[in-house]
Amino acid sequence: MAGPDIAGEVITLHAGQRPPQYWDASVFLGGSWPDPHAPVMAWRAEVIALLRERWANAGRFVVFVPEHDGQIGDADDDELSNWHEYALGIADVAMFWWPDNGDQCVLLATLAAWHDSQRVVHGTPSRAPYGQHLLRTARSRGITVASTLSEMVRAALGKIGTGACRADGEREVPLAIWRTESFQRWYSAQTSAGNKLVSARQVWTFGGGPQQQPAYWALHVQVYVSAEDRVKSNEVVISRPDISVVALYQRAATIDDSTVVLVREFRSPASTPDGFVHELPGGSGATGADAHEQAAMETQEETGLTIDVRRMRAHGSRQLMATVSAHHAHLYSAELTGDELAGLRASQSTPHGAGDTERTWIEVTTFGEIRRSRLVDWATLGMIAEALLGSTAPSPG
Repeated sequence: MAGPDIAGEVITLHAGQRPPQYWDASVFLGGSWPDPHAPVMAWRAEVIALLRERWANAGRFVVFVPEHDGQIGDADDDELSNWHEYALGIADVAMFWWPDNGDQCVLLATLAAWHDSQRVVHGTPSRAPYGQHLLRTARSRGITVASTLSEMVRAALGKIGTGACRADGEREVPLAIWRTESFQRWYSAQTSAGNKLVSARQVWTFGGGPQQQPAYWALHVQVYVSAEDRVKSNEVVISRPDISVVALYQRAATIDDSTVVLVREFRSPASTPDGFVHELPGGSGATGADAHEQAAMETQEETGLTIDVRRMRAHGSRQLMATVSAHHAHLYSAELTGDELAGLRASQSTPHGAGDTERTWIEVTTFGEIRRSRLVDWATLGMIAEALLGSTAPSPG
């Protein structure tokens, strides 16, 4: 295959060309569907020129162009299709432009396929046929939109920012995931163990967070395992922001008789007999609070109890469901007074939480009953045992 056309720090990769070993940012120029054997469409050439003009950072910027450059040779349709799928899957931003003569069937299919991605910018002239419909539909799904090529380039570069240098398998982790704290912690653990990311494919993301970071993400990864000299290739890494969890309790003569406060909440994944999750108060937020402050906030929100952070013991953080998920729970605990426990008992029939998005109900029970009822998951059971057994880490401040 032909090599890339390099102009400054911006590299254009046409259909069938091999990508460079590293880059700091990448975009895919999708949209009005090209004939891969035809010359580059005029609008794509204009976007490439705008990117060359506006990419002001020192890093390498790669532009995937799903059209050939006249040197494609004998590449067959399957090879071109595989290149297209690969490039679209790993690009930091996918830019879709629909000119006046755009293929509306492709447009609608693309909207359906990419409606939940943080990586997309859809653009069309607002005066174009179906243009208003496209812009309205995209906005309703939280997709970034533009009505000019200049606006589309500006939006894409806004998502990319300064980029981040990634090589080999790292290139295949889109920036939106790469920048999350949970990914960086997982990846740091892998590299510290001597392992290497061979490849990665974004499976899905959900929700938007600060700096266009997804709230949840999943990657299908292949990892070279140094200690075993093999590649592990059949697993998906799932993660979300870390959670802060609080065990509220009152000790008794035995651990089984000790009182523990749970919250009951409907969560769709629950497979318990009553269809509810029974867990410790906890969660994550986008407020910028540290884990200790978040723990106090979650306690107040889910139980109505306001508790001074200085009363909470810190037990450290551990990974949850390590065979699937990379995120951590930060565990805290606090022993309740008799009045506080009585107040919680009295409010068990009162819902708490953040409106319709979160509705929690207090459950005051004992550790023995928690063990026998089998309502809590193993992770929750372990956190309660940790708190009652009194193993502590230094508390902040």
